[in-house]
Amino acid sequence: MSNVSLKNLCKSYDKTKIIINNINLEIADKEFIVLVGASGCGKSTILRMIAGLEDITAGEISIGDKVVNNVHPKDRDIAFVFQSYALYPHMSVYDNIAFGLKMRKTDKATIDKKVKEVAEVLDLTQYLDRKPKQLSGGQRQRVALGRAMVRNPKVFLMDEPLSNLDAKLRVQMRSEIKKLHKKLDTTFIYVTHDQTEALTMGDRIVVLDKGVIQQVDTPKNIYSNPANTFVAGFIGQMNFIDAVLDEEGLKFNGITVPVNDELRSRLNGKTNFTIGIRPENMVIGETKFNVEVDISEMLGSEKIAYFNIQGAKCSAKLPPDYEIGETIELALTPDNMLFFDKETGKNILM
Repeated sequence: MSNVSLKNLCKSYDKTKIIINNINLEIADKEFIVLVGASGCGKSTILRMIAGLEDITAGEISIGDKVVNNVHPKDRDIAFVFQSYALYPHMSVYDNIAFGLKMRKTDKATIDKKVKEVAEVLDLTQYLDRKPKQLSGGQRQRVALGRAMVRNPKVFLMDEPLSNLDAKLRVQMRSEIKKLHKKLDTTFIYVTHDQTEALTMGDRIVVLDKGVIQQVDTPKNIYSNPANTFVAGFIGQMNFIDAVLDEEGLKFNGITVPVNDELRSRLNGKTNFTIGIRPENMVIGETKFNVEVDISEMLGSEKIAYFNIQGAKCSAKLPPDYEIGETIELALTPDNMLFFDKETGKNILM
């Protein structure tokens, strides 16, 4: 079993600077879980604590139902893939992949067999005699993965492994890592600040802010039903608009949007909200209003239009048949709105 359990996990420096604040997380055997958040949120620190590279201030870490708080990193049966690849420049690809096995005094025949098997899986066979400087960024990343794979670890830990690659190669490597996860059939814990990587790669996503878990859920649920305004704004684009509900309906920007009795009941008598609307949902419904386009971004078959609503910067995904400065008509419906408490930021309908 390669499940990972974090219980009441804390990390602080000098008892004043809290980096990780009471994290509780259960990662299932063979799950691909992604830790995502802005720089400084603590996601890499969590990964390093699981690996044993960072001391724990308080709490408990278990790997495969065994508490590993006091277990040396080399004995935790994990593999760590670093952002910088961390390859030995003077060694060949073969020796880089084989390094961990040699340190464990594995016999030469076994090393040779495992290295060649991994090289074949990662399409590195023809590069085994090359040095890292003779490889592209994507090839170096595959060597780093190969060095981890060759040991058959219980858990793979990956700390922003694609951040040094160009955009096209990142897309390619995302799919390669997902294929690798299915092939190896083991647990992957992946750290990134890139919301696209999180949405496209994870079985579940853990959204972190200032050392605290904000939400743990599937990519679909994180996007469609975020727990609070932080998650809503961090994962995907979100328009936030202050609105008031009265007997006529939901009011903002001089318009009134009808609200049915079922939704009124779910809102528990609250009348002041921050509503959230995704850009793709700013073109649906019966209640229409006009906005003036300030800026636009061309995305091929569609454009992102930017404009102001009640002083708030908003955006909509639209067909590319309008110009900057043009007044356009938008429409929306409460079915595609999220309702957040103005004081706590929590999703009222969750």
